Amino acid sequence: MDFLPKFFHSFSTSEPGWVFMWVLLGVAVFMVAIIIERLIYLISRSGSRTELFMREILGHVKKDDIPAAQAMCSKAGNMALAQVIKPGLEASGRGADYVRNTIDEATLRIIPLLEKRTNYLATIGNVATLLGLMGTIYGLILSFAAVGRPGIDAAEKSTLLAQGISAAMFTTLTGLLVAIPAIVIFSLFKSKTQKIIDDIDEHSLRLVNALAEKSYKVRKFHISAAQLKEGIGLHVTNDSIKVFTDNKLIKEIAV
Repeated sequence: MDFLPKFFHSFSTSEPGWVFMWVLLGVAVFMVAIIIERLIYLISRSGSRTELFMREILGHVKKDDIPAAQAMCSKAGNMALAQVIKPGLEASGRGADYVRNTIDEATLRIIPLLEKRTNYLATIGNVATLLGLMGTIYGLILSFAAVGRPGIDAAEKSTLLAQGISAAMFTTLTGLLVAIPAIVIFSLFKSKTQKIIDDIDEHSLRLVNALAEKSYKVRKFHISAAQLKEGIGLHVTNDSIKVFTDNKLIKEIAV
């Protein structure tokens, strides 16, 4: 089978479609570089056991051992989830709203890094297809020009016609060989990136809820201690704590 020799020969400057072939080769090299860089980056950011990692973090939070949870985040290295919740742990003493805002800020900072350059693959897929189509049109133009050229014999016309068709077919094939992997891998990377973002959203919310619950229990405990010491009345609802003495409201604390 002489397909491969003919395919590689189509890169020769003696072939009519060589310009398109070399441009497509450059696009392919650029595509491979992006794929390797994004693959390494997403693997380092994803983490393989996020559920177990988060369960241990929440265990430390419930034990009020925030430094241990922070140490776990530091040991996790480049894991995106760890880099988002670590600032939240550092802000744990400043209220649930501040923790939530801190986590949101960290999330907004890391999402562009996760999505960086991935969209280039979709662009490469489209550009490679169009370059292949352009080469096809160029080859067909050469073929029709050969057929209509006066003053040359039939054998030479056949040769020129074959060269034009060959250029058209090889540029189309090369464009598709670049475009199809680019589009498929783009979809895979987008899916992986979305999975990392979904994990961040889910587990950061669990952390905020755990810290808010801990803060609520601390405040409730302090009021209960005052109740025991001073004999005051206490009424706890979902959104407030009301303190009474002699059946009179003396203080209301929003939760």
